[in-house]
Amino acid sequence: MAQVPQRFFDALAVRTWCGLALRALGRAREEIDAINVYPVADGDTGTNLYLTVESAATAVEAVFEGHGAGSGGAAAPGRTAPDGPSLADAARAMAHGALIGARGNSGTILAQLLRGMAQVLAADGTAHADGPALRRALGHAADSARRAVAHPVEGTVLSVASAAADAAGGADGDCGAVARAAYEGARAALSATPGQLPVLERAGVVDAGGQGLVTLLAALVEALTGQAPGGAEAPPAVPHARVEHDGRDAPAACAPDGPGPAFEVIYLLEAQDAAVARLRERLDALGDSLVVVGGDGLWNVHVHVDDAGAAVEAGVEAGRPHRIRITHFGAGDVHTTGAGRPSGERARRAVVAVVPGEGLAGLYTEAGATTVLARPGEPPASGELVEAVRSAHAREVVLLPNDAELRHTAAAAAEQVRAEGVRVALIPTRSAVQGIAALAVHEPERRFDEDVVAMTSAAGATRYAEVTVAERRSWTTAGICQAGDVLGLVDGDVAVIGPDVTATAETVLGRMLAAGGELVTLVLGDEAPETVADHLQAHVRETYLAVDTVVYRGGRQGALLLIGVE
Repeated sequence: MAQVPQRFFDALAVRTWCGLALRALGRAREEIDAINVYPVADGDTGTNLYLTVESAATAVEAVFEGHGAGSGGAAAPGRTAPDGPSLADAARAMAHGALIGARGNSGTILAQLLRGMAQVLAADGTAHADGPALRRALGHAADSARRAVAHPVEGTVLSVASAAADAAGGADGDCGAVARAAYEGARAALSATPGQLPVLERAGVVDAGGQGLVTLLAALVEALTGQAPGGAEAPPAVPHARVEHDGRDAPAACAPDGPGPAFEVIYLLEAQDAAVARLRERLDALGDSLVVVGGDGLWNVHVHVDDAGAAVEAGVEAGRPHRIRITHFGAGDVHTTGAGRPSGERARRAVVAVVPGEGLAGLYTEAGATTVLARPGEPPASGELVEAVRSAHAREVVLLPNDAELRHTAAAAAEQVRAEGVRVALIPTRSAVQGIAALAVHEPERRFDEDVVAMTSAAGATRYAEVTVAERRSWTTAGICQAGDVLGLVDGDVAVIGPDVTATAETVLGRMLAAGGELVTLVLGDEAPETVADHLQAHVRETYLAVDTVVYRGGRQGALLLIGVE
């Protein structure tokens, strides 16, 4: 059913736009993924844009529900419900939702575009914005997105956004006329992108991010005029040559010129402006495709680097990073010019793991895994695991939850991705040290079932323990503990209560090795005593002659110490 025209841009228009944009991107997602060749030909731009808009739309719906203006109580189109949210409320929710849900390079830039619009639309506190206000919003959005990118490149979504803003700036009339002018300007600019960026010209495609923005602007026209550009049906696609991925004739020219970094690192960051300015400089020196968006103490950071750990450490120095996602592009992937799998073709197999600290995230990614960081008290949702599996872009995926509490969450994520045609094996690892053992025997060239059996066996043969500090007085399987006591947990149950970290860890390790073992893995948290690892290594050397010990730095992982015995 066609939308009722709205001369003004108000809260309901924001809501309508988000809904139409989400549906439009859902229809166009695979096509946009297929033409994704820049900055990385990983075939996920359409998916990333969809997930970013999904988060924005969810945030706007939450604002309406909070004001008692749900789907059953909305006002007539063109008017704000009496008890509904204001334009400022809806615009800020849209921008915030996009910021916290931004995925990939394209989604991060889109988040800044929406934030730039919201800053103008929410500025004067009016119930609705007119044509001139929408022109200013589109102009500010394009400018702020360009400033957020460390090294803007023409022929990308930035060029399309600037052209849309320029076209809107020359338009007269109401919001519908402005939106239509922006769409037409963006559409023309998109057609010109192959002539601006050689990698697009060689592949015979337009910019994928720009195609996504044109889709969004078409939805804006429909939200404000009641009719999609070109008629009541979906807006016409911009002509382009589709990239074919049949595995026989891979277009090596789809890869950017020259080799690039191996990892994509994304995280939300709570930090002040001055710290973020220093962070930009440091990350710019570490890698490329740097985009930092946000403000008011909350930022979304995106960068491609070879040293994922250093990128995360830079965030830790700047403030508090969370929702950290590190994706390994993989050997022979799109950053390897002239070699590797074609753009959009899935890898054969990948490992996706939940890890409790930045140090382990670096260890896992170096081993080729895609990681999802779980901070204490912030377990990942099934949607985050689904997105991680999708970003691994493989036909077969081994999922390591590394936490007994995440078993059901991981199972739900695995089931969802299986419905998309990906073969997923969930290994019920209950600790990161079991995940390390599983990853150590992972062989991608082995048959999938054989690989899963070997990894499961290695994880199951690894006993796990952790040493932590009690937060309050409570009953445990080892007796009553007081706040501040050191607890040693073996296989999830409290086995030792003691006053000292090193002594408690030694007791726990002795109980574990009493049943035998060949290798001890120690993962130190940030707050663990510096001497505990040396003490335990010396204790093992002196007492258990045939047992080896390896030590890793886990970062802020919750527990003071993780112990694994294989």
